[in-house]
Amino acid sequence: MMRTVPGATDHVVVVGAGLSGLSAALQLAGRGRSVTVVERYPFPGGRMGQADIRGYRIDTGPTVLTMPDIIDEAFAAVGASMDDHLQLDLVDPAYRASFADGSSLDVHTDAAAMTAAIEQFAGPTEAAGYLRMRSWLTELYQLEMKGFIASNFDSPLSLLTPQLARLAAIGGFRGWEKMVGKYIKDERLQRVFTFQALYAGVPPQQALAAYAVIAYMDTVAGVYFPRGGMRAVPEALAAAAAAAGVEFRYRSSVTSLEKSGSRVTAVRTDNGDRIACDAVVLTTELPLTYQLLGRTPRRAVKILPAPSAVVIHAGVPAVGDKLVHHNISFGKKWAGTFDEIIREGQLMSDPSLLVTRPTAGDPSLAPVGRDLLYILAPAPNLDVGVVNWASAGEAYAQQVLTKASERLLPGLDDDADVLDIVTPADWARQGMAAGSPFALAHTFSQTGPFRPANLVRGIDNAVLAGGSTVPGVGVPTALLSGRLAAERIAGPVDELFRKRTITRSGSR
Repeated sequence: MMRTVPGATDHVVVVGAGLSGLSAALQLAGRGRSVTVVERYPFPGGRMGQADIRGYRIDTGPTVLTMPDIIDEAFAAVGASMDDHLQLDLVDPAYRASFADGSSLDVHTDAAAMTAAIEQFAGPTEAAGYLRMRSWLTELYQLEMKGFIASNFDSPLSLLTPQLARLAAIGGFRGWEKMVGKYIKDERLQRVFTFQALYAGVPPQQALAAYAVIAYMDTVAGVYFPRGGMRAVPEALAAAAAAAGVEFRYRSSVTSLEKSGSRVTAVRTDNGDRIACDAVVLTTELPLTYQLLGRTPRRAVKILPAPSAVVIHAGVPAVGDKLVHHNISFGKKWAGTFDEIIREGQLMSDPSLLVTRPTAGDPSLAPVGRDLLYILAPAPNLDVGVVNWASAGEAYAQQVLTKASERLLPGLDDDADVLDIVTPADWARQGMAAGSPFALAHTFSQTGPFRPANLVRGIDNAVLAGGSTVPGVGVPTALLSGRLAAERIAGPVDELFRKRTITRSGSR
């Protein structure tokens, strides 16, 4: 039986209006709870942040959106329809992958289109291998979503189910790169289906194959983009929550929690507010969460943050079809560059880059005749890094711009209007542990029930949500994290009830 918060849970305070907090608020409001959301910024989104600079509407957080059904489920919790609040367009191709040998491949989520593209790119044997791998990825996803990702576990023993045996049988606990190598041999193609390990904070060579579900999400299930930019997602969720009676208090930071025995009785803010509560959901960064609770759970191994990133936001003259929405530029080097940022704390000597052009999906995000680019280069986090970002940040950003220009768009570095540069030091100033926007790495000891739990022993009515707890990092998992937190308070939702609710909402 799943552990839940004992006693009264009529009024719940959710700390943080990121995706996990919004998801929790919607799920709790839909289950009859009175909910107050406290958010330090003047807008919702958390890590899915926003900035308006010189006429550009910038998304400061994640740029890749997958699994709209999980977003749909959050709206449906209060009987709302995602389609009434949010317009999502399929991004096709999902990515354009470019390689050091000058070759490139458009990554389609449609099976027939991708098979044809791979056959032209690498031959019929690799195309056939792709189809087999696609079936494996689909089975992996179906198995993990039902049995692991979307479930609360009270101990590692909870994992001992028939699904665990099946997951092991299909290679879930083998290496991600090795499993992909069973199906496709072309090293370039292997990168296309393993680079997503970086989202999980581990090198592809060390990641568990179980995390290949991320590759399923963006190479099989599809990549989407919301009109209005990524910020439109949290804004729509917050609007649906407010319509369902959730109270939002923006520009308000939590400074302390009042406790009586083992229960949190009120939340205090920097505005002098005292908000009484029966339960609290904390989506704050883990160090702050434990500080507020006054206790840090003991762990057998030290918590390991994920690598970080340098992000450059730049405006450029409209590029036409020279760039698609998501562009991945792979460097010539691969395995060794991960050692540089993870073990040595150095900058990648030959970085692979993600260049996103959100104006491909919504031109209104930039002034007329201009495009907005988001350029991401992996970087060491502050725990292992030896980089002085105060002195090296701008120079490295210029190097990244030059590299992106050489590989993808000649003249980019000459014409770019650099709007903002975000380094690990900047992420740290936003309160992100070790200066990483990717929270905790998904190593084996930080996977599933071994990840910091969403319940803290000794505190009866506090539940955690967000990227540092279960199930992990990413947009879909953040939303699921909020739902899992809500279930700790209001009890599990019957699967049949959930399906009926989604059907009633009128969503897809």
